[in-house]
Amino acid sequence: MRSHSPSDKSTSRRAKRNAHRDGLAALAALAVLAIALSFSPAALAEDSRPTARPSTDWVKSGVIYELNLHTFSASGDFKGAEARLDKLHDLGATILWLMPIHPAGKLKAKGTYGSPYAVQDYYAVSPDFGTKDDFRHFVNAAHAKGFKVIIDIVANHTAWDSVMMKHPEWYKQDGKGNIIPPVAEWTDVAGLNYNNPALRVYMMDMLKYWMKDFDLDGYRCDVAEQVPTDFWENARAELEKIKPSMMMLAEGNKPELLVKGFDLDYSWPLLGNLNSVIMRGEPASSLIDNIEREHQRYPQGAMQMRITDDHDETRAVVRYGERGALAAAAFAFTLDGVPVIYNGMEVGDASESGDPALFENIKVVWQIANRRPYQATFFPQMVALRKAHPALQQGATEWLHNSAQDRVVTYVRRGGTGKEREEYFVAVNFSNQPFSGTVDAPAGDYVDETPNAGFEHKRITLPALTLGAFEFRIYRVNGHPNGSVSPGGK
Repeated sequence: MRSHSPSDKSTSRRAKRNAHRDGLAALAALAVLAIALSFSPAALAEDSRPTARPSTDWVKSGVIYELNLHTFSASGDFKGAEARLDKLHDLGATILWLMPIHPAGKLKAKGTYGSPYAVQDYYAVSPDFGTKDDFRHFVNAAHAKGFKVIIDIVANHTAWDSVMMKHPEWYKQDGKGNIIPPVAEWTDVAGLNYNNPALRVYMMDMLKYWMKDFDLDGYRCDVAEQVPTDFWENARAELEKIKPSMMMLAEGNKPELLVKGFDLDYSWPLLGNLNSVIMRGEPASSLIDNIEREHQRYPQGAMQMRITDDHDETRAVVRYGERGALAAAAFAFTLDGVPVIYNGMEVGDASESGDPALFENIKVVWQIANRRPYQATFFPQMVALRKAHPALQQGATEWLHNSAQDRVVTYVRRGGTGKEREEYFVAVNFSNQPFSGTVDAPAGDYVDETPNAGFEHKRITLPALTLGAFEFRIYRVNGHPNGSVSPGGK
């Protein structure tokens, strides 16, 4: 997602995204009723939603790391990123997403460097990052360590000095034939016109080039919801001829994209809801309503990227505070979908990268880990826990009622069958007030596997539960009299 100047933001994609989220919230009461009805046996048997396209196992079990090349290393290039691959391996990330590697335009550019999302030449790499050989070496080194590599593709618009400007017919134009931005306020980019067949061929060939010649594993597609869905569906079919086991991540919140084209998109409504709960005191129970509403809106089996921090947002430790950021991350990492870690998030970096910082070179302060030790211990342990247990990945979710639904969310993640069946009980306090109450769950053998975030491991005897401010707990359920946390669990 591109960022824009503060004056642009009132009508930017973020504003539209928030308006979309607020519109959904306005329908919450009706949606919750529909959700409740949808879980009746008759409704489940008549589910008319389409089925999401299948995804490869490495996507379903993955942990994405978004890497901003300019700021990730001291040198700010491919070689600097490659030198830190061992750190990312120790963290446990499995999918490396590189923000745009192409040259940024200079005409009408913003800030010192211009936006990386204003691409000058899709077939080139920015000299700031090195050469194509450097990039190929990075991809090969990442593959050797077990990573998958995807890059950002900005298919909706280009820089004003793009090499493609020699084909003005490839661009959106006003009534006088002037090339225009895709949105009036996005003044540093020019919108592409996908009604032109030649443009589609050019963009399709470009996608094939990077995958075939550099052995990429897929793409994160900027503003995917503004590019025609049929283009993405055709692109997916063509790219799978090169690499059948690949990944497509859509920047957007558009259910139809996940039917044929994409493996996952953004859980923007949930991110906005987290902001409202932690920053403005909205009831924590609204998070449950939000997730269930999205499940009903999306194709069956659809996945979303779970976000608490990325290059468009004020950093999580700034929005939520250190403890709140960890609570939000624990929530995201114990939901279905695929979680993302952004560029220093794992050490609690607060260096801004959204607009206008996106157009500058503000380095990650890796040494901040010395000030925030629980960030550095939490993330590797949380990633390892998620990766080791399918129940915490795409398993079923059951929400459990507790005595403080306005502040605390409690749930079970469940997966596997027979001897491989497993359950995890999760409790997250989204407030700065301690909780001492009950959960609608029976007593049993609950083994505390909470990652180290400064909370000592403790045993619990449900239904009683206590949590400190912004405390979270993740318990493996070894068994109890009913054989399940909830007899009626999915």
